[in-house]
Amino acid sequence: MKGGLGGLMKQAQELQANMQKAQQELAQVEVTGQAGGGMVSVVMTGRHEVKRVRIDPTLPGDDREMLEDLIAAAMNDAVNKLEVVMRERFAGLAAGMPLPGGLKLPF
Repeated sequence: MKGGLGGLMKQAQELQANMQKAQQELAQVEVTGQAGGGMVSVVMTGRHEVKRVRIDPTLPGDDREMLEDLIAAAMNDAVNKLEVVMRERFAGLAAGMPLPGGLKLPF
């Protein structure tokens, strides 16, 4: 029984170290979300920080509502792409760990 608990603690420590490493790597990731066929693009980091917004100069500037919608859509596209990257990076980190039902990583 004691060896089982010690092994579980060791696995938990390894999981924590792997999670920290994955989070540091993820912070360096950049994804680009686009909308309007690439007329608006947003570059976002793994920490959900927007680094750049690019708006095609040919986009009509008099339709403010359309521009706002395109920026929102590009940001949502970047967030969705980032979530895919996160799932891929964190998949398998807890493999072999007996986690309670319904518990998902990352938290």
